[in-house]
Amino acid sequence: MSNDVINAPVRAMLVLGTRPEAIKLAPVARAMADSPLFEPLVVTTGQHREMLHQMLDLLQVPARTELDVMRERQQLSTLTARLVDGLGEVLRDQRPDVVIVQGDTTTALTGALAAFYEHIPVAHVEAGLRTGVADNPFPEELNRRLIGRIARWHFAPTPRAAGHLTAEGVPESEVFTTGNTVIDNLLWVLAKGVGRNHFTTGLRRVLLTLHRRENQGEVMRGMGRALRRLADRGDVELLLPLHKSPAVREALLPELTGHPGIRVVEPLGYLDFSATLAACDLVLTDSGGVQEEAPSLGKPALVLRTTTERPEAVEGGAARLVGTTPEAILHAAERLLDDPREYTRMATAGNPFGDGRATERIITQLAGDFGVDAPDALGAPAADDSLIARLPEGPESYSTA
Repeated sequence: MSNDVINAPVRAMLVLGTRPEAIKLAPVARAMADSPLFEPLVVTTGQHREMLHQMLDLLQVPARTELDVMRERQQLSTLTARLVDGLGEVLRDQRPDVVIVQGDTTTALTGALAAFYEHIPVAHVEAGLRTGVADNPFPEELNRRLIGRIARWHFAPTPRAAGHLTAEGVPESEVFTTGNTVIDNLLWVLAKGVGRNHFTTGLRRVLLTLHRRENQGEVMRGMGRALRRLADRGDVELLLPLHKSPAVREALLPELTGHPGIRVVEPLGYLDFSATLAACDLVLTDSGGVQEEAPSLGKPALVLRTTTERPEAVEGGAARLVGTTPEAILHAAERLLDDPREYTRMATAGNPFGDGRATERIITQLAGDFGVDAPDALGAPAADDSLIARLPEGPESYSTA
């Protein structure tokens, strides 16, 4: 697929509002800023405002425009309307050649929708993830399906994700298997060698991340009870960087506060979180991004959800989908802590999510389709092979065809 030829640089608006979006679009923004072929315009919606500014500074991504749309406990319908309206104004003012969105957030959906209304083509990074259940995770599953009907470029992280798109009728010429940009950013952080590990004892180290809407309320309180029972073993240190969501805090703090084996801390910056993840022994998470990062560092991941849009790690043995009941969570965690062979099997299962060159493939494809193809001038550096060698190998292959 090709667009009309335009003069370089291509004005590319990257729309992001959450910490995961910042992490996964940062390599694209940095590479475009380093290339004479692109002019990146970073717009933030502030969905994770307190975490986002620090994140962008650390990742060396300057924001061009910031929207002020967040209100405490506002409904998704209100947020969606405010974002479409605000992003529409920015698009009419800036008139980019392409809008780039990532993943499945409300920011990503509204960025794509506002671009569609302004007749601006959309590129979707991390396209094609599916659980097959429209409201689980909510609202992310429907968001990514809707973006899939709008986007002109679908940058799928794995062959499975690409297959979902073509099965839904997206032309093969618009689907590109690239790997996941989260691995690109992880390699960038490893190369810097910065970040502080926040575990403080010599016990078995269990890292927790919990935040999903569908788990909030009684389900999350049950998770908290399971984690407290896990800490009762006495041989583990549980560390929870606590999400800023009031609903998450209301569910977890009463269950976890006061236990000597559990440390609840404020959200960690990306560099510190990466160092802490690298230092842990086991991950319990309902996060999508952590499901990708943990296998890249050889850390077994127990996914505290009933569905996952990242089955590659589960099928490859690096992650396990354990559900949300306290009994299932406790049983799965103790099995890994007590069975060295099972632990080793998961820790060495491999990394199916990328080789550190997803950004290179994305901007090469966009440059070629906009008719400004000049590979020697692209700003995406080749990934450091010495760092790639530190990642467990996965079975997938990546291409831009």
